[in-house]
Amino acid sequence: MLDGTVELRHLRYFIAVAEEENVSRAALKLHVSQPGLSRQIRDLEQELGFLLLERSAKSVRLTDAGKTFQGEARAALQRVDEAIIKARAVATEGQGELHVGFSPSLTARILPPTLRAFQAESPKVRVLLHDLSTEMMLAGLRDGTLQIALLVEPTRARLRGLRFVELVRDSLRLAVAPKHRFARRRTVRLTELAREPLFAYSRKEYPEYHESLAEFFATIQRKPRIAEECEGITSLVAAVEAGGGVALVAESVACLTGRRLKLIPISPAPKPLVIGAARPEKGFGGAGERFITLAKETAGKNR
Repeated sequence: MLDGTVELRHLRYFIAVAEEENVSRAALKLHVSQPGLSRQIRDLEQELGFLLLERSAKSVRLTDAGKTFQGEARAALQRVDEAIIKARAVATEGQGELHVGFSPSLTARILPPTLRAFQAESPKVRVLLHDLSTEMMLAGLRDGTLQIALLVEPTRARLRGLRFVELVRDSLRLAVAPKHRFARRRTVRLTELAREPLFAYSRKEYPEYHESLAEFFATIQRKPRIAEECEGITSLVAAVEAGGGVALVAESVACLTGRRLKLIPISPAPKPLVIGAARPEKGFGGAGERFITLAKETAGKNR
């Protein structure tokens, strides 16, 4: 337990000095005067009854007790910060904004009904949708510009600091133009597909798509013949529709393309895409939790 005379600012000041190992640099970082910062640290030591720092003319070093106190002080401040985040989420529940990143080609079936259900329950929460690539969505979750991202499940490394909830699995299909020689086929063998020029999403923005392609074609010891990389679903559909090649897309793309493209099963069938909602591990409000719950319910109805 902290004594009543030890304040949070004392802990923040001490941690800054311990990290910088220099009072002057810590004072600049904290935007306070050096004498004032030194006095605050001495007040803290006096209150605790033991030294935290060994001082020299140019630097300071933690005592053994100071090292122990540093770890505990960090943990205490983290708990306080988490308490503030949780309390703020409760205080603002039912109002404000919810920023949701999404991929149109993957969420065409589940996003509209999820929005309708959420807006019926939380009319004061404004949902702002952002059509973004996978990498941009993950970056948005980390920098706080997004609260939720609806996307294909990223690798564990890309999910560092985030949490992923599976919503639905979507089959991969071969997309061809209506006049393509495969258009009347019931299925297309992977060995046949391997000879076709392939339109794909951008490797930089959709790395998990290329990882899936490589894994799929590796089953026949071939590499995909990528003719062109497209920025998103709109340019991908246009490229396939023009007849210069084919593409592997999620089955839900049919909701967006209508009769513009034919979607054909592939033999053997590739692994389905795992589509879900990614969110930050910490500082996630009740409105976001409810949105994901409704998305999961919606996905279950559409299976």
